[in-house]
Amino acid sequence: MTCKGICTRYKAQKPVGTGRYASGQKRCQICEIFIKWEGLWCPCCGYRLRTKPRNLKYKAKLRARVEADQLEAVAVKAAEVEEIELEPIAVKKSVKKAKTAKAKTTKAKTVKATIKKVAVTPVAI
Repeated sequence: MTCKGICTRYKAQKPVGTGRYASGQKRCQICEIFIKWEGLWCPCCGYRLRTKPRNLKYKAKLRARVEADQLEAVAVKAAEVEEIELEPIAVKKSVKKAKTAKAKTTKAKTVKATIKKVAVTPVAI
């Protein structure tokens, strides 16, 4: 098959600061163009799109970029988990205070002790 010109609608601009493949662009060898397209096949000619670089140097760059993005995602997720773990303690404290006066003091002390234990444990960053 040959290029029918449909691919020009999906032509991608070169991204600043990152590589084309790292930003999600794909290349059609028949149309000789980088396109922003979700599928694996060119919408114009039907040939398979390239999703990774062929050059060894650029393959290494892409691999390093993907690994860095994964590490960043893991760090963000860990921070979110820490925030979620701290929130239920505060909720329990407010729920337990709503009971009788005698129960208030006893339960408030246990909640404070629990909070102190959480605050004392070291957090790895």
